[in-house]
Amino acid sequence: MPDEHWRMGKTCRHKGKFSMLVQMVLVMSGSFFMAEKMKAIAKLKPAPGAQLIEAEIPTIGPREILVKVRATSICGTDLHIYNWDPWAAGRIKTPMIFGHEFTGDVVEAGEDVKEVAVGEIVSAETHVICDTCYSCRIGEGHHCQNCQILGVDFQGCFADYVAIPAKNAWPNSPELPDEIACIQEPLGNAVFAVTEGSELVGKNVLILGVGPVGEMAVAVAKVCGAARVIVSEPNAGRREKAKAMGADFLIDPLNESVAERAMEILGGPLVDVVIDMSGNEKAIRDGFLALRNGGRFTMFGLPSNEVTLDLADSIIFKGAKVVGISGRKIWQTWYTVRELLDSGRLDVSPVVTHTFALEQFAEAFELMRSGSCGKVILKP
Repeated sequence: MPDEHWRMGKTCRHKGKFSMLVQMVLVMSGSFFMAEKMKAIAKLKPAPGAQLIEAEIPTIGPREILVKVRATSICGTDLHIYNWDPWAAGRIKTPMIFGHEFTGDVVEAGEDVKEVAVGEIVSAETHVICDTCYSCRIGEGHHCQNCQILGVDFQGCFADYVAIPAKNAWPNSPELPDEIACIQEPLGNAVFAVTEGSELVGKNVLILGVGPVGEMAVAVAKVCGAARVIVSEPNAGRREKAKAMGADFLIDPLNESVAERAMEILGGPLVDVVIDMSGNEKAIRDGFLALRNGGRFTMFGLPSNEVTLDLADSIIFKGAKVVGISGRKIWQTWYTVRELLDSGRLDVSPVVTHTFALEQFAEAFELMRSGSCGKVILKP
């Protein structure tokens, strides 16, 4: 990561396109007020929980922008960090302001920024790619070997302000509600997971785990022409939400065999496509049992620990096509998300169930832990 990225302990003193005149106009109009400090949710030590802190406003470099956050949403990855599970303990370096899904106003731009301008409303592609590794140079930036992630590898957006590379900014229409604008990144996860590997027209799809991204995946699968969408989810409330998002059949994996129930639903054959959004070891095993020979198994859910799997029976002899999903295709998936939303064919607003002030983060994370919610929004 270039050293121009924000490090805590510095303040904004950049003199670029965001001229003194523009600053004066914005401050006088009340549009943006550049305070000396900002609120932020930070992981200060390697332990469960987080703290609300007062931090310096980020410094930006010549190719970066400073965004005043309008709304930010809690991701499953953030919950891993908050809980401090083995994955988080092995990845996160404290102190770290976390969070990566957001929308906000560009209030400052470096002198070399050409992608966006002060005053635009943006979200962000949260994977910062190097543009120089083999994957990037062959047009597969989503597989970047040196990828760094906002709120994971450098300071994130659970704050009043966030600094990002301008190349990662995604301009939003002013008409797009903040609650939808800030969940485009996870919606992109759902779109990528559902569409990568094979088309879904006329296919039978099993989705394992319907947290917020899984719920969005249900809606995306239906829009993409899936014949039947079957959901396996132990949480009754989430099963009902998946039904509202378009799921055709619901399975409680704690009380019935997923494979047997899928065969019963389909009248004999197993499913064509399995999409794991859970990261749960039992769910993954259930999914491979329910997958037909030659079917596609897409893995998006992030396991908290190592997963043991019988590769011979689950993959090799089955001839399964296994696809791992990390992030989105840059920028192909973002354009797909925009068109699906603009067309009106895809409505993900029911996924957003709760909104909290940034200061209420502990209550918001406890709600996330309970599973009794969809997408949870924090507003600074």
